[in-house]
Amino acid sequence: MSFFTNLFGNSDESESKDTNQNSLNWNALTELKQLDSIVEESEEKPIVIFKHSTRCSISRMALKNFEREYSDENSASLYFLDLLNHRDVSNEIAQRFHVIHQSPQLLLIKNGQSVYDVSHSEIDAEALKSKI
Repeated sequence: MSFFTNLFGNSDESESKDTNQNSLNWNALTELKQLDSIVEESEEKPIVIFKHSTRCSISRMALKNFEREYSDENSASLYFLDLLNHRDVSNEIAQRFHVIHQSPQLLLIKNGQSVYDVSHSEIDAEALKSKI
């Protein structure tokens, strides 16, 4: 069993690392009412929402690449959504910001609107910085 754990990793450990032990100062997005605050906050400062599936290796890779490349977290507030545990929030994001649900997905919210959204291999920290 340890051979497979070494090769593929332990899904419980991966989930913990993805959601709790990362290099950026993420705000956990866990409740629908936070979206109202995000809209308000986006009037003053850009908001980045990263929608992540903790069971998807592509999502994990996109998250790690983004965290490794993104360095100016002071220019935007960062929100992390574990969409498997908070599917209702993910669905509301799609409806409220008029985006098609994807995973992984990164959205940039300014003045209460999604002005940029990308998913999968399109998630790129440098491209995001140019939009902020």
